[in-house]
Amino acid sequence: MAASFERIGFGYRPRAPYACDPAASRGRLFPEPESPTRTPFQRDRDRIIHSTAFRRLKHKTQVFIAHEGDHYRTRLTHTIEVAQIARAIARALRADEDLAEAIALVHDFGHTPFGHTGEETLDALMKPWGGFDHNAQSLRIVTGLERRYAEFDGLNLTWETLEGLVKHNGPLVDAEGRTLKGAVPGTILSFNARFDLELDKYASVEAQAAAIADDIAYDAHDIDDGLRAGLLSLDMLEAVSLPAGILAAVRARYPGLDAVRTGHELMRRQITVMVEDAIATAQANIEALAPQGVAAIHDAGRPVVAFSGQMAAAEKELKTFLYANLYRHPDVMAVREGADQIVHDLFTRYFARPADMPEGHGHEPELAGEAARARYVADFIAGMTDTYAIKEHRRLFDRTPELG
Repeated sequence: MAASFERIGFGYRPRAPYACDPAASRGRLFPEPESPTRTPFQRDRDRIIHSTAFRRLKHKTQVFIAHEGDHYRTRLTHTIEVAQIARAIARALRADEDLAEAIALVHDFGHTPFGHTGEETLDALMKPWGGFDHNAQSLRIVTGLERRYAEFDGLNLTWETLEGLVKHNGPLVDAEGRTLKGAVPGTILSFNARFDLELDKYASVEAQAAAIADDIAYDAHDIDDGLRAGLLSLDMLEAVSLPAGILAAVRARYPGLDAVRTGHELMRRQITVMVEDAIATAQANIEALAPQGVAAIHDAGRPVVAFSGQMAAAEKELKTFLYANLYRHPDVMAVREGADQIVHDLFTRYFARPADMPEGHGHEPELAGEAARARYVADFIAGMTDTYAIKEHRRLFDRTPELG
């Protein structure tokens, strides 16, 4: 297949000049022979899917603890949904779908057990040693902690996938190296010194597609899970402009439709309207910028894949509603308190007594130093699933909080 074309349906169409071309990839930290059957970005996607970290997403919390019900989303199901939306946006923009999918599939690798609760707890515990950041942890996993290959640690992903992983939410520093979003985690800085990811520039169109797909997915699917859990109701959503308008259209077209199907209609229509808005806005931004190469996207000074002003305001209103009524709901907060205790207890115990870690962990001689030991313990806990963290707590402590 010619490097400048991609397969669409039963034919081929030209790849956009601003799209990442796998034939022109900046390569890998450790050079490898090219595959005769897959592009570098397809190989990245496949390595991500076959990794241990990807499988662990199955039992990590999105909003609701995994064992609360089989129908709630986990990090894995959320990730798959993000990947589907990212591909759709990339396809419409004539970008590289495989790269967009790879970035979407890897974007949550660094999340801890128990969702944002686990991250916040680990960050507080790790403050003396640089803190904890899930994005930096994702980079640690794919550049070191995954140990599957004989010749290198990590997955040895391409520059473009790593850049998208680190910068999908925008540059981390300005042109003078001043931080834009707080201190840049040491993991990112140290890796960047070895393999420059251009932290002061915007990421590719494909990475931007993955980033906005993440927002679209959880805005819709967290509503779905909230309705299923009984913490949200359709009546409550009538006070929020984006879902309210969609609900009015659904009820006008299907009077008397039951609440469950109405909720599903709301979810799918909301995803559609947000995706279509993002595509139309991106196309307008690209037309105005007229980029003739990937470098023009990197140097644009703003994201090109974005919501319109009206949709951005509606999405912000929806997020505010979800934080107040779902993420901070008393029932969710009660579970978060127990999850916080589990992560806190495990870190404190492992740090004080590394030998109490499961067999195969905690006996390395370099763990005598506090900084190395703390990071080792944080890596171990961050890699846990919800179920394994609960199991470990029960092994080590007389009482474990009930989370469901």
